[in-house]
Amino acid sequence: MTVIVHGGGPAISETLGKLGIESGFVNGLRVTSEAVLDVVEMVLSGQINKEIVRRIQLTGAAALGLSGVDGHLIEAKPVANSHEVGLVGDVTKVNAELIQGIVNMGYIPVIAPVGLGADGGQRYNINADTAAGAVASHLGVEQMVVVTDVPGIMSTVDGEKQVLPVVSVAEIEDMIVSGEIYGGMIPKVRAAIACIQGKVQEVVIVNGSEPNVLSKVLKGTGIGTRIVR
Repeated sequence: MTVIVHGGGPAISETLGKLGIESGFVNGLRVTSEAVLDVVEMVLSGQINKEIVRRIQLTGAAALGLSGVDGHLIEAKPVANSHEVGLVGDVTKVNAELIQGIVNMGYIPVIAPVGLGADGGQRYNINADTAAGAVASHLGVEQMVVVTDVPGIMSTVDGEKQVLPVVSVAEIEDMIVSGEIYGGMIPKVRAAIACIQGKVQEVVIVNGSEPNVLSKVLKGTGIGTRIVR
């Protein structure tokens, strides 16, 4: 089963800048007002989502783009530090049956991480890695692949930055405390920890600029960082 959950941070920041709307970050989460959320939904659900669908279909595969709003796909509640970040959500429920139904029809679901509150009235900006981890857990897949702009989790060994091939949940917690893992990497590893405690056996973090990166992951060539129980 292949399911894609995507972000679009740079494109969102670029559009916010063009519109003169300010938005900062707190521990890797974008501070989200209603004005920022309008831009987030426009860029993620409109621009990025459809671009990914088009590119997949150019390869001959079939894809269907949607967001967490469609079919009440992703239900969310405010994050614990919502007083700092505003309308950012934590996932409380995923409509796994809808995703499975799309897969059964022969389509690759491409999901933009905008969610709805339980009453369906309030939208939430959800970190893409958090959303992906929740989707992976609810679907019960064995492996989640996080495609990002770094080659994996880095650590200083003998004075040089190196990619750690395998790390445990306990080691990640220590690295967050020590400051080795910081900024935008924190939500990624937090999402990994959350879903590994469910049915997911491992999370692999890889650099998306690596040629044929997903094929290499599926072949088990040791690329990136594996996060395990």
